[in-house]
Amino acid sequence: MVMTRRRFMQATAALAVSAPADRMLAAQKSIGLILAPSNLGLRSLRAGHEPGTWQAPETLMNAGLANALGARNVLRLQRPTYLADAQAGTRIRNGRTIRAFSMQLADAVGGVLREGGFPLVIGGDCSILLGGMYGLRRSGGRGLVHVDGHSDFSQLTGNDAGRLGAAAGMDLALASGRGEALLTDWPDVGALARDEDIIQIGDRESENDRGEIAGSRIAQITVQRALAEGIPAVVAAAVEKLRARDIERAWLHVDLDVLDENVMAAVDSPGSPGLNFEQLAELVRGLCASGRIAGADFAIYDPDVDPGLRYAKPIVQCIARGVGAMGG
Repeated sequence: MVMTRRRFMQATAALAVSAPADRMLAAQKSIGLILAPSNLGLRSLRAGHEPGTWQAPETLMNAGLANALGARNVLRLQRPTYLADAQAGTRIRNGRTIRAFSMQLADAVGGVLREGGFPLVIGGDCSILLGGMYGLRRSGGRGLVHVDGHSDFSQLTGNDAGRLGAAAGMDLALASGRGEALLTDWPDVGALARDEDIIQIGDRESENDRGEIAGSRIAQITVQRALAEGIPAVVAAAVEKLRARDIERAWLHVDLDVLDENVMAAVDSPGSPGLNFEQLAELVRGLCASGRIAGADFAIYDPDVDPGLRYAKPIVQCIARGVGAMGG
């Protein structure tokens, strides 16, 4: 479903009428901060190189993330081992390690949810979405709001023989059950999300034809339309979609490459147009305030391509403005 101007306005009106009910759903929760130092889903740019996203969690912690969020509980997952070469039985780089790490992450997310908290996962690359979603599904939640400057809907085909896929470019496809069973068929839940329960926000490459998502039943709001209509309208449309699907506990995935490259370029695939920090914070804040987001992850910041770490504090401030209100 492409969000037209008319649908945006209808959704905005619906949200205005029912806003008090949604505000009753929203409540302060203790934020359980989970650090997921993974770079497993990214390609190596050259021999011996490892993508630097694994450093992001500690870099942001050093920039004051826990204090900015008022997070009292911090869990640090051990950094998984990155392999540039293929693993047996999978065409996805680090596929077996991603599955194992996702299981660990799901346990951590489930633990926070069982205690009535709000799990906030800081990565890491976009493959952390899988562990977060799996933890949510095992805890009885469902639904995904996918905020990303790309659709991340790539899929390996027969023409890709001999090429390793990168999970960070196919995380939405994998989450919706498209791809190898290794990363699409999860114990007790199968696929992590149905198309009808997914909203993709921010893809800058499919304004006219919906790109790779064409033909699916995933709802999509491009970044061009978000900028044209405004963040309140985007929030209204997304929340209305969750309400229409009777989704009360969804997962929120944020790839920081949804930011315009002129605002923040320390990601693997920077681009333009995109949001600024305040717009992203407003989007996250509005979604969380609906009471229909049970947990979230932020991914893809790479300190290796951020000389002087000048983006660390703005990212911390953005996350805190967006998610901080969830903390009690």
